Amino acid sequence: MKQEDRITESSSNHDNLEKMSINELLSNINQEDKSVPLAVEKSIPQIEAFVTAALQKMKTGGRLFYIGAGTSGRLGIVDASECPPTFGVEHGLVVGIIAGGDSAIRKAVEFAEDDTEQGWKDLMEFEINDEDCLVGIAASGSTPYVIGALEKANEKGVLTAGVTSNRNSQLAATAQFPITPIVGPEFVTGSTRMKSGTAQKLVLNMISTSLMIGLGRVKGNKMVDMQLSNNKLVDRGTTMVMNSLKISYDAANKLLKTHGSVRKAVEAGKEG
Repeated sequence: MKQEDRITESSSNHDNLEKMSINELLSNINQEDKSVPLAVEKSIPQIEAFVTAALQKMKTGGRLFYIGAGTSGRLGIVDASECPPTFGVEHGLVVGIIAGGDSAIRKAVEFAEDDTEQGWKDLMEFEINDEDCLVGIAASGSTPYVIGALEKANEKGVLTAGVTSNRNSQLAATAQFPITPIVGPEFVTGSTRMKSGTAQKLVLNMISTSLMIGLGRVKGNKMVDMQLSNNKLVDRGTTMVMNSLKISYDAANKLLKTHGSVRKAVEAGKEG
């Protein structure tokens, strides 16, 4: 797929950006951003198909991997890193991998995304296998690091999905479950950290949240297994226990601190 054929590389709907006032810049960026959730909405059947298949894998012990370069890799790492504190799952159930390694989270590593073999090598450090699921993330859909990893994963029986903003990309053709929210031209031509990145974030939120709910990590609408890692979360958890058991704040707080999670505190309170 030639660069000029990619929607993500097409010219912005806006020009002479440097001549715009700050208000015009912000308003026009916001106008473009409004199209993103609508593009993601059209991808729900694609997301549903992948989540349905991935949930079956994860219910029998499989893991979820994200792999990407640059912004795409960082977004995968963010989503993966938030699963343990939010849902109380062990570190390693959801894993984010970025081209160039952890140093690339803060600073771009030159040409790291161009290595077709390194992605699979990075995945092999986690002993990825056919029980697992892999989501390749690349706005362009042409990142060699990601595509190479998905190709090898397909050979090894790993369940694969690809999130890209170009429908006819190599990534979409390689992934067993292509997810293609088409957000159109970026406000700054080719700057896929903007609308494409926002779409990726929304899609990853949907994937991980629906999987965690499917794995029983939410009760009602509450994060009953969240880690109590700061005072705000202890207060939130206490309120959840208090409302569930119809008891005082102090009694709920005591139960929570004794049992270590909202779920266990509520269960203990009901038994008591």
